[in-house]
Amino acid sequence: MTSITFGERRIRPGKIICVGKNYAAHIEEMQSVPSEQMTVFMKPATSIAEELVAMRDEPVHFEGEICLLVEDGDVAGVGFGLDLTLRKLQGKLKDAGLPWERAKAFDGAALFSDFVAAPENLNELMLELYIDGELRQRGGPRQMLYPPDIILQELSSFLTLEDGDIIMTGTPSGVGPVPAGSEFHGRILVEDQELTSASWRAH
Repeated sequence: MTSITFGERRIRPGKIICVGKNYAAHIEEMQSVPSEQMTVFMKPATSIAEELVAMRDEPVHFEGEICLLVEDGDVAGVGFGLDLTLRKLQGKLKDAGLPWERAKAFDGAALFSDFVAAPENLNELMLELYIDGELRQRGGPRQMLYPPDIILQELSSFLTLEDGDIIMTGTPSGVGPVPAGSEFHGRILVEDQELTSASWRAH
């Protein structure tokens, strides 16, 4: 699958734009440092999958994210997403000064809930990720270094945002490897009201 659902429509994103290092607590847990500019990388539409795979050539790591769907140059929809990473390979590529695509853009590296209409105030959004019923990640724009309005401004300064593009806004702390056989449940909320959610069983 290389498309997402928004209301009654199926949409194939032109590009998936990912913001890295956007939560201070996640930067700390990764023993990294903030970037001078907003960190941006891409995933192709072919990275979108429906199944959560725990093991490829190495363990797959999860990152739960608030995702924004672009239409008419603005945020039209929101959804929950999993940004999947081959962390060991990513480390090797970073150390060699090479791009991350092999560790971040592989087939199956992005999973999404259905997208729903965006609320008026994006800063009220909150994500929660549960694994086997245990809360593992929670965060939102109020903890971001670059909240949604700044993300849009920064991205628009150097690339064209087209209808159907998805922006993955970064992950809070709590990331780790995907346990085989575990149940993932991610959701997006506004003031404790669930907007959308999705569940996957890792295999």
